[in-house]
Amino acid sequence: MSQTPYASDEQRWAAVQQRDANADGVFYYSVRSTGVYCRPSCGARPALRRNVAFHDSREAAEQAGFRPCLRCKPDQPPLAERQRAMVAQACRLIAAAESELDLDTLAAAVGVSRFHFHRLFKAHTGITPKAYAAAERARRLQDGLAAAPSVTEAIYAAGFNSSGRFYAQSPAVLGMTPRAFRAGGSGAEIRFAIGACSLGAILVASTARGICAILMGDDPDALARDLQDRFPQAELRGAEPDYEQVVARVVALVEAPGIGLDLPLDVRGTAFQQRVWQALRAIPAGSTVSYTELAERVGLPNGARAVAGACAANALAVAVPCHRVVRNDGALSGYRWGVERKAALLEREGVQRGVMEHEEALSEER
Repeated sequence: MSQTPYASDEQRWAAVQQRDANADGVFYYSVRSTGVYCRPSCGARPALRRNVAFHDSREAAEQAGFRPCLRCKPDQPPLAERQRAMVAQACRLIAAAESELDLDTLAAAVGVSRFHFHRLFKAHTGITPKAYAAAERARRLQDGLAAAPSVTEAIYAAGFNSSGRFYAQSPAVLGMTPRAFRAGGSGAEIRFAIGACSLGAILVASTARGICAILMGDDPDALARDLQDRFPQAELRGAEPDYEQVVARVVALVEAPGIGLDLPLDVRGTAFQQRVWQALRAIPAGSTVSYTELAERVGLPNGARAVAGACAANALAVAVPCHRVVRNDGALSGYRWGVERKAALLEREGVQRGVMEHEEALSEER
């Protein structure tokens, strides 16, 4: 039978020397010369071994006459848990505020400096407090537009200080004018067409800003319903001859994903989702990253699940290449348009990359 980690004093002392956070909560150590007890990961100045004793619980350390260290606070929840609680508290304050809270106010509310708070918030959410507040205002506005007596009242109720400033930002916030959004997309014109590619049916849709949807599936009617559900009262215009050229270019992208797409995109999502989608577009064709690696690239090391959610929300198949994200063990999983299509796209990119590398090698030989 294997020995329990940190069972012996030698193992515990090694953990203290290494400031092993995995040992936190398993045991505590006290320092006779200072009269305090600490977590194994405490960043205080190392103590001499002869002054150190080990305790199975903080209660045992306190009963032995030691007081909690003011640096690692062993009588409080672990640092990571306290930091998550701070960020969650700040998110609740932002959501409840009638107007935007400045950085100093938020930092003071959670009891840390403004610089530390800004860094902490971004590490845990992937976005800045300002971006989070903007996304919260946008969500509040979307919810309020349907119920408020007027667009102006909905704008101020959502926390915007100026209606003029909001109207300048409304295309980015809503993707259309607030009146059109309030009417379920009424008055917004979306051109679309459904075609066929080697992976099945494909729907391509565009607003005046660019392509807003690339959907793939087996049932063309289901793709059309998906688009209609997004904008139930928008003016959907299909079967326009000149738009078939756009569809053809998107189909070409599906057949050879590595060529890229030089058409403008109308990318809509929260600040965090757009951050993830931008990182996806930076992954070279023929390469893959894990959800954990992608989370690190967007500044959220522990946010693999949040990143996976952003990938699932992507409505621009292939153009925003979420098919290049795989599990940590390299296996394929979790593709909105089917794992089989994901495998096919990656295979095509791999073949295309191999051909390009072969041509480059031949060119160098010449």
